[in-house]
Amino acid sequence: MTGLATFLSRHDAIVRVALTSVRGSSPREAGTVMLAAARAQWGTIGGGQLEYLALDQARKMLRNGETTATLDVPLGPDIGQCCGGRVEIALATMDATARATALAADAADRAAYPHVYLFGAGHVGRALAGLFAQLPVRCILVDSRTEELVQCAAHIEKRLSALPEADIETAPAGSAFIVLTHDHALDFLLTSAALARQDAAYVGMIGSATKRAKFTAWAKDNGPDDISNLICPIGGPTGTDKRPAVIAAFVVAEVMAALTKAEVRETPALATSGPNGSTGTGGTT
Repeated sequence: MTGLATFLSRHDAIVRVALTSVRGSSPREAGTVMLAAARAQWGTIGGGQLEYLALDQARKMLRNGETTATLDVPLGPDIGQCCGGRVEIALATMDATARATALAADAADRAAYPHVYLFGAGHVGRALAGLFAQLPVRCILVDSRTEELVQCAAHIEKRLSALPEADIETAPAGSAFIVLTHDHALDFLLTSAALARQDAAYVGMIGSATKRAKFTAWAKDNGPDDISNLICPIGGPTGTDKRPAVIAAFVVAEVMAALTKAEVRETPALATSGPNGSTGTGGTT
């Protein structure tokens, strides 16, 4: 059961809160939706006083038995928010049809998540898996070592594979590939296969500038011809801190920047931005 499905199953009375119009600067875009129950919420319309006002109105509706309402909110000094724009909000209690529509929209949104493949379930791979599990991506951790895969506690897909290059061949266009196995030769093979696709949003290989130079020399004889899109070292300037969690934080930021640049999707009917369709609010207040 997804996070949204769990939320819907736990609350009999819910108000759908949607930003229907945005003029000027606003924390979120038109089409963004959150759901409000008496003592819980799913999603966010941006936080701050705007969200507080919307939640207050939604809970008044639940207490008073109202079914619809609208708000027209200037994001200025009057509400202690300095965005400077203006938003219109539509609120409506959710019946069975609205709940089914929300679940369908959430499923469609999650199905469209970009794929992120992690090749190597070592310390950095597991740290990356833990972070990607919190983001709107489908993360797949691939390794040939059972003992490493079982150490990954993140709620992501884990694949035990003796032929990880097969996962590269079958990955959808626009995927991200992060190569960090226990074997440099395997790193080179997988990185080469990912670059050869020419449709990846991101191809990164863990290592130093020296490792990149060695791969460059190797690629001259083994392909691919163009390695200009290779990111190696990964994670940008991480400084001297080589702890797996720190490296993972830099790499995740780098990958998400590449994915959001490569694929701009329309705002879904139920805006989501976190694990299993959740947002940063975590579902409760």
